[in-house]
Amino acid sequence: MLFRRPFDSALFCGFLGVTGLLLLAEAAGRLGLVSTVQFPLASTVLVAAAGLAADPEFLLDVGATFAAWAMGLALTVAVAVPAGLLLGSVPAVERALRPVIEFLRPIPSVALIPLAAFVFTERLDMKIAMIMYASTWPILINTMYGLREVDPLAKETLRTFGFGRLAVLLRVSLPSTAPFIATGVRVAATIALILAISTELLAGGSDGIGAFIILAGSSPDGLTLTVAATVWAGLLGIATNGAFVWAERRIFHWHPGTAR
Repeated sequence: MLFRRPFDSALFCGFLGVTGLLLLAEAAGRLGLVSTVQFPLASTVLVAAAGLAADPEFLLDVGATFAAWAMGLALTVAVAVPAGLLLGSVPAVERALRPVIEFLRPIPSVALIPLAAFVFTERLDMKIAMIMYASTWPILINTMYGLREVDPLAKETLRTFGFGRLAVLLRVSLPSTAPFIATGVRVAATIALILAISTELLAGGSDGIGAFIILAGSSPDGLTLTVAATVWAGLLGIATNGAFVWAERRIFHWHPGTAR
């Protein structure tokens, strides 16, 4: 179909859902079903959120959070992808490290923030370390899983022509695994943002969205500013995920498993 009906659009349906939720929240506050002392009106929160978009201090905090997010995610990719390729290509190494991975992976990342506060004196180093710990798993597991999906016939064909293990990995396995790695990076990007803000909230510091939320709690309009900053954190998460989905669709449009 050249033209899709509006109600077939996921974006349009999502817009309707969010609008409906905001209208219900506004009506609940106006009708007294929810106390505005405990939770501000949706319209008040939206006005405050719009004001934060022009607040230089808040924008600096957003920049600080995203700087830690970008550095942490980049380092995670640099470590987790080669590690996943190694574990997925060498069964002996994977069997040796599997117990360690299965022990570390279920540990809640947020629970390690107090421990990280004792280990790292610099707050930026602590945020990066927590981002790397939490974001490693989706990239590592997806890379290992992707290697298992590589066409064995393609690998055998290259070996028949005399290519070694490394050449097969670089020419066949890595390109075939790339869409799985991209999906892992997309999931890790959202996790990295969550850990960056959570670390700022729980470990303190002078900059970042989490630090802004803590300081906003002590202001006269603390509740409204706190919710407004939280709304921006959610919007930034949606924008980040959307950017990665868009990149996946453009780069790996040929792959059947690419997000649609």
